[in-house]
Amino acid sequence: MAAATTTSNIMLAITEKKTNPIDLYRPLRNYISLHYSEREAQNLEDDLQTLNRHRSDIDRRSDPSLPARRDLLTAYFKSLCLVETRFPISPDPYHVNTVNFVWFDAFKPKQKASLQNIHLEKAAVLFNLAAVYSQIGLSFDRGAADGRRQAVHAFVGAAGAFAYLRDGAAMKAAVGGSATVDVSVECAGMLERLMLAQAQECVFENTIAKGSTHGVCAKIARQVGLYYEEALAALNIAPLSQHFEKSWIVHVQLKAALFYAEACYRHGLELHEKEEIAEEIARLRSGINALTEAKKNTRGAAAQIVDAIGKLESNMNRNLERAVKENDRVYLMRVPSPNSLPPLPAFSMVKPMAMNEVLDASKEKMFASLIPDSSAKALSRYTEMVDDIIRTQAEKLQEASELTRVRLKEMELPDSILALEGNFSLPTHLKEDVEAVQISGGPSGLDSELQQLQDLRRVNQEFLVQTEELLQKEAREDSQFRSQFGMKWTRPQSSTLTKNLQDRLNRFAGNLKQAAESDGRIERSVRENSAFMSILDTRPIESALPTLARPIMSLDQNEDAVLGSLKLSLRQLETLGAQRAGLEDMLKEMKRKDDILPKLMTSTGSYEDLFKKEIAKYDHICEEIAQNIEAQEQLLLQIQAQNEDFSAIFNLEDYKASREKSYKQIEAAIAKFREIKDNINEGLKFYVTLQDAITNVKQQCSDFVMTRNIQCKEMIEDVQRQVAGLSFQDNRNTGAFNGNYPSVGHQNQRPNPQQTDTRPQAPYYQPSEQSPVSGYGHPPTPYGPGPSHQPPPPYHIPQTSGAPYPPPPQAHHPQANHDYGQPAYPGWRGPYYNGQAQHQQQQPASAPRPPYTDQSPYPPHQSGYYKQQ
Repeated sequence: MAAATTTSNIMLAITEKKTNPIDLYRPLRNYISLHYSEREAQNLEDDLQTLNRHRSDIDRRSDPSLPARRDLLTAYFKSLCLVETRFPISPDPYHVNTVNFVWFDAFKPKQKASLQNIHLEKAAVLFNLAAVYSQIGLSFDRGAADGRRQAVHAFVGAAGAFAYLRDGAAMKAAVGGSATVDVSVECAGMLERLMLAQAQECVFENTIAKGSTHGVCAKIARQVGLYYEEALAALNIAPLSQHFEKSWIVHVQLKAALFYAEACYRHGLELHEKEEIAEEIARLRSGINALTEAKKNTRGAAAQIVDAIGKLESNMNRNLERAVKENDRVYLMRVPSPNSLPPLPAFSMVKPMAMNEVLDASKEKMFASLIPDSSAKALSRYTEMVDDIIRTQAEKLQEASELTRVRLKEMELPDSILALEGNFSLPTHLKEDVEAVQISGGPSGLDSELQQLQDLRRVNQEFLVQTEELLQKEAREDSQFRSQFGMKWTRPQSSTLTKNLQDRLNRFAGNLKQAAESDGRIERSVRENSAFMSILDTRPIESALPTLARPIMSLDQNEDAVLGSLKLSLRQLETLGAQRAGLEDMLKEMKRKDDILPKLMTSTGSYEDLFKKEIAKYDHICEEIAQNIEAQEQLLLQIQAQNEDFSAIFNLEDYKASREKSYKQIEAAIAKFREIKDNINEGLKFYVTLQDAITNVKQQCSDFVMTRNIQCKEMIEDVQRQVAGLSFQDNRNTGAFNGNYPSVGHQNQRPNPQQTDTRPQAPYYQPSEQSPVSGYGHPPTPYGPGPSHQPPPPYHIPQTSGAPYPPPPQAHHPQANHDYGQPAYPGWRGPYYNGQAQHQQQQPASAPRPPYTDQSPYPPHQSGYYKQQ
């Protein structure tokens, strides 16, 4: 026992328990190597060295500084908590059975406890931590306010450590053997009360120094006395009654009497001010009697306490004499007996420091890699419990949100309110369709596309005329020379050689005639449906929809009130939805941060108790979720009633019918527009493909005319030489015409044996085969003997994507001569510019294959071009 004094008071400090040295390094390392691995033991070398150093420092008391000693004991206790959950220390052969903890009693040093029980080590460390706290409390100068404040903090720390020892380690320390009395539950409880008494005493000293009222001083002094009385009661019964020195009991007894009398004295001063003289006299007599009884046994007591008792007794006797005189002369009140007085009021200003946070080892990293199976299984079970809570609450939140969505959709909210305010929008799919129509030009843009059809048809017609004129001109020239030279003009007639080309041109003419008829049907359809489709040109399209308007006449003028209350309820419903989203995020975030493995590793009690405590963190969120769902249900019922009033006032049913009618009109207009648009696009593709075909045939005709011109010159020269008397052999040597003519595309070359056939049935220029192009499907073809011998459809246009005018392949379409007259359609890159110049550079043998054949594999009814309007 140590003591420290002020002017009138003396207090006690506890001495530390002593121990024998012990080596923790080797036994624990062997256990790790045996039950885990040698590699793990090597990895934990630093932790083992640190633990062993802490134990040695506690035994040697190497640092005399009390705060450093306190921190060392705290760190070592946390390490012991980690050791407890990872290293079973007991006599069991499969445990760490070579560690034996020895500790001596702090009050009777000859008594000791020696156990293979880590709880004895923890209890002893807690006792010493509390003892160091008490010594720190005595080290401050309580003559100053700051010293008194620091002393209070140190004594409540000592009380907290003794309370932690009493509630946690004291009972476990006695398991497996007998621990010393100083770490028993009874002793720890008595020392906790003693430390609280001294902390409250420091508060009393500070209260007196501040000059507080007599009533406040009396209450605080009485609580000091009560704490001392509780400690005295524990000292007077087993097992403590024979364990402490007599001076301990005397000290606590005198302090209890002193502060009871101090409370009576201060309370008497307050009573005197209130002129309650009779009770003052009774309180003073009760306090004086307590001091008189305490002075009968002061052997071993500190002189300061005895002096303080004498001074207080003198003051109380003086006040009692004054009060008795005043009562006898003035008040004449009957003085009650002390036993009839109510207990003096008391007020505690201190409580034990909460050591759970101070001694919490869950954040310590020592031995973190060692996770016993029991802790891992416990963590898995706790995780399942948390997941179950998260899953259940998330399902409730999702169901609530889905219920809100369905109920609002049934009531068509908030769409009806938006319609009243002019903010209504088409359904998403319908609005997207309208936007697509408007982006493509809309009904107003169909006229320009019809003009494109006309322009392309005109260009094709002009190309066809130009091609026919080429053949006609060549035929006229051939006829003139035939008339001039008569029988000497022996080459085949042009009509015989150009039959196939002429047949194709005739078919092209028929195609153009059919296309013109289809164009006419499209133009009629556009004119007939223009007014019907004009709604699609409205921007924004919502302006063409019917509006929800206020009633023209109202009986009670409550439209605004009904509308306002409905809006308010919807905003409240939206707020509840946002809260649900926040609650779900809170649950997920809490689960993410919820790591109880360190607590499991340091827990020495039941896992169930820890689970119950930790899982309770989610209770308040679950309660908020339940409240949110209940509030939403009530709000939905309220909204339903408000919406019925809203529907009745604003005639919502008629508006819905009108709106649905508009939707159907828009859908029908979109369908008609797409039908016309598809037909126009098919026509554009047809004309583009047909233009390529005509250009190809035109190039073939140009080749044919060029070849015939060369032959014509050669034949004229040959005839002229015959007239001049040249021999037939000379004629042959000069390459004169002999009735065999090179085919078109083989100009300036001598004929070969394969080119001697001049039968009129064979075409002069035989083009290579290409896929046919379908023409208009619905109108009948203008040629053919009858239904059983229908000629093939004009041209089948392959389906393409992208722009309606794809550029033709350059390798198949030589450019046309500018002499052909018509410029390309604006924006159209036609293949008919500079064709002749390109042909001069191109070998006839590489002429492009025409895309059309005499026979088409597609019957007329399979053509996809131009649907019947």
